[in-house]
Amino acid sequence: MENDIENLRAEALRLFQAAIQAADPAMALRSHLVAPLTAPTGRLIVIAVGKAACPMIEECLRHVEGDITALAVTNYENHRDIPGVTVLPAGHPVPDENGLKAAQAVAELLQSATAKDRVIALISGGGSALLPLPVDGVSLTDKAKTNEILLGAGFDIVQMNMVRQQLSQLKGGGMTVLAAPAKIEAYILSDVVGDDLRAIASGPTVAPIGTKSDAQALLKPVWADLPYSVQAALSSDTIRPAPHTATNTLICSNRMSLEAMQAANPRARIIDDRLEGNVAEVASKLAALGRDMPSGEIFLFGGETTVTLTGTGKGGRNQDLALRMALADLPGKWVFLSGGTDGRDGPTDAAGGLVDQTSLDRMKQAGVDPQALLENNDAYAALKASGDLIITGGTGTNVADVQVLIRG
Repeated sequence: MENDIENLRAEALRLFQAAIQAADPAMALRSHLVAPLTAPTGRLIVIAVGKAACPMIEECLRHVEGDITALAVTNYENHRDIPGVTVLPAGHPVPDENGLKAAQAVAELLQSATAKDRVIALISGGGSALLPLPVDGVSLTDKAKTNEILLGAGFDIVQMNMVRQQLSQLKGGGMTVLAAPAKIEAYILSDVVGDDLRAIASGPTVAPIGTKSDAQALLKPVWADLPYSVQAALSSDTIRPAPHTATNTLICSNRMSLEAMQAANPRARIIDDRLEGNVAEVASKLAALGRDMPSGEIFLFGGETTVTLTGTGKGGRNQDLALRMALADLPGKWVFLSGGTDGRDGPTDAAGGLVDQTSLDRMKQAGVDPQALLENNDAYAALKASGDLIITGGTGTNVADVQVLIRG
């Protein structure tokens, strides 16, 4: 039986790698660029932002003819030097001072653009945290605190980004305002369920998701916890400038990765490409499906769940979901994988977790109490004890999360 389980685990990991490979940002961008890229009467300005910024701007450079002004902002792990490009590393998921400096550099470059210039924006997931340029009166510390409150309260990515847009000079179309009169061409890699361009990286080249009033209404449950400066900014009468025209092109998404997984194994079926909601409810739903699955079936899921933090442990939504599936204790032979395509699940070095019917026994043999660790939001410790963490390192892309459930 041990060999059977190892084969099932290997297949789950193979499908996970297929999802990541399908989200390769360079290949996705290549099919949308028309070479050569030039600016006949002015400068060619290329700005890449997000976890996939480096591979996207490298691909863009291969299509350029003539001089280029190029700037990329990415997270520390995905940072690397690129000839001809200023590459700035910044904090993610919590914004930091380097992110503020990077955002200021982006704003200055955009403001220098004229009507003769051609501006290309390469946008990928993570861009929201990487470009923290708060509105007047809000400090970086207060914005980071707000980010932590939103994460801990279980708001989904669209809700979080609606708030972030109202507190930022770059988000919610802010890049187009700063670049005017130059127009922006944006190529976007989606890490958002449903591919709402307004929510990806908080929509720097599209109209905002909502208004200040919408943000206030959403934040009622945590309003008293927000920094005073954030309360004041969301309550002010200041009107945000309307976004200017931009051309926005979606180049890759979670659904495309799921289809690649399905193509990699003819037995695999996409069950849900909009897996959202509280992780506890999602785990219950998946466990119920697992109990009724026939032997040999492979179910695929994609999306982004949320976790409400009540403990002090370490983990992320994928690790939490994997641990809950282990605790569901499905009958028979099975494996379950939940992983982030960016290789990072929460503030950890793991992409997620891969569990099977032996995981609980291995945790207990290692001397840990999986239920107690779950209640302390410490899925990382539980999965580490059983050897069930998925460690890939940064993948250089991000199209949200994927899940694989296989019945032996």
